[in-house]
Amino acid sequence: MTAPGPTARARSFNTAAAQYAANRPSYPPALLDAVEELAGRSLRGARVADIGAGTGMATGLLRARGSDVIAVEPGSGMAAEFRRTHPGVPLVRGDGNRLPLASASVDLLTYAQSWHWTDPARSIPEALRVLRPGGAIALWWNTSPADVPWIAEAGARQAAHFGIDIEADKKLDTHADAADPEGRLGLVPRTLRWSRRVPLDTHLANLGSHSMFLIDSEERRTAYFAEEREHVLKVFPDGIVEETYDVDLLVARTGA
Repeated sequence: MTAPGPTARARSFNTAAAQYAANRPSYPPALLDAVEELAGRSLRGARVADIGAGTGMATGLLRARGSDVIAVEPGSGMAAEFRRTHPGVPLVRGDGNRLPLASASVDLLTYAQSWHWTDPARSIPEALRVLRPGGAIALWWNTSPADVPWIAEAGARQAAHFGIDIEADKKLDTHADAADPEGRLGLVPRTLRWSRRVPLDTHLANLGSHSMFLIDSEERRTAYFAEEREHVLKVFPDGIVEETYDVDLLVARTGA
């Protein structure tokens, strides 16, 4: 199978925004603790721009911490879902390669599951442009830990289905040398493990909200998830799945 291009994959989320919002995992409180530690400042009162905000999962957490948040999202479907669930948060259309924000206007830029959709040659200068002196940038991803046996087996089935190792590709995306190839930012890494317990249907819907499945044919997708349901039920016969995640976090401070 030929891997589809990133543009097609990125646009696929607009057709599944409600599915994404209802089933994707959020992030643990320890993540924002780590962002504060590595950024060297409290989130309370900080002017934050959440880039590639999607349906607003990270935006909502930042706002709950007391941040003054503005969201930036390129997709029409995701933006509509964002406005439905976060009507009081400012949202502007745009992406990380060309931020619709004034220069030196924010204290912190966050990219939750979104930096890999940008071109670092463009998104890094844009980030540095809009950050205030002493500001920070935080990138993070929920990733699947290969040391959990059932997750590794599920990843192998995905790799066989698509002919590419999706999880390995995701892990490469989260490395500092991929996020910042020229080393301009000085990103500091941190990994945090967490888990959630969800019904099997939620687990499968979460999986199906990922871009590779969204652009797969309906026939292939239906067959895959029928088989995957049986595989997962062998591990979790009560139908409650414990999903384990590693949040891969990268944070950099700008000069004062």
